[in-house]
Amino acid sequence: MISEKAEVSTKAKIGKNVTIYPFAYIEDDVEIGDDCVIYPYVSIMNGTRMGVGNKVFQNTVLGAVPQDFNYKGDASKLIIGDGNVFRENVVINRATFADGQTVIGNRNFLMEGVHVSHDTKIGHVNVFGYGTKIGGDCIIGDRVIFSSGVIANPGARVGDAAMIQSGSRFSKDVPPFIVATDNPVRYGGVNRVILENYKVSEKIIAHIANAYRLVFHGQTSVFDAVLQIEQQVPDGSEVRKIIDFIRSTKLGIIGKI
Repeated sequence: MISEKAEVSTKAKIGKNVTIYPFAYIEDDVEIGDDCVIYPYVSIMNGTRMGVGNKVFQNTVLGAVPQDFNYKGDASKLIIGDGNVFRENVVINRATFADGQTVIGNRNFLMEGVHVSHDTKIGHVNVFGYGTKIGGDCIIGDRVIFSSGVIANPGARVGDAAMIQSGSRFSKDVPPFIVATDNPVRYGGVNRVILENYKVSEKIIAHIANAYRLVFHGQTSVFDAVLQIEQQVPDGSEVRKIIDFIRSTKLGIIGKI
């Protein structure tokens, strides 16, 4: 299943039933799990650890050297889970330092031209639209949708089941369950479609909406709004996730000073 025209290091660890097409390039310190498909002109660089059932399309580069002036040649890592799809021209950088990792979870779909920078951590079942750029040290949750042309600046976080609309740029955190839209980026409401798809009840969606009404439309600080959420909105796992996310922010949240 490995083309004679592919350049695959004899030191690389290749699992069972892996297909590697002509002109792929795979370096020494690489591990590829079972049932992966590597299309022509893919480059998989040192430090890449890939799980099972991934598909990597033409001209993608996995484990690229970090575009970070702090990188001094450390043997750092890119860790990829299972069932991901990397479409054409995707670039993912490994971590800057030996004790760091860039992490891609399971069942993510990265469309053409996506770039994920060093030390970013991405969860599961996310979609990244055409030309999306994720800066270094970002943290992306689960079931997040990035439309095309989104830019996440370094260090930003995105909570679970959020949606970032096309062309938006953000340097602050995007809380869970919301739609982020426009430039400057702002709160565009609760991400009802995704919540309904995951069988979240109308009652819980209403609680989420009430929580964000206090955060984005109240006349208090964000952290006073969190206190109001605790006092006024019935507790539950989704509401608690909102509270914990906001309280742990270091950059602040979008749309708020």
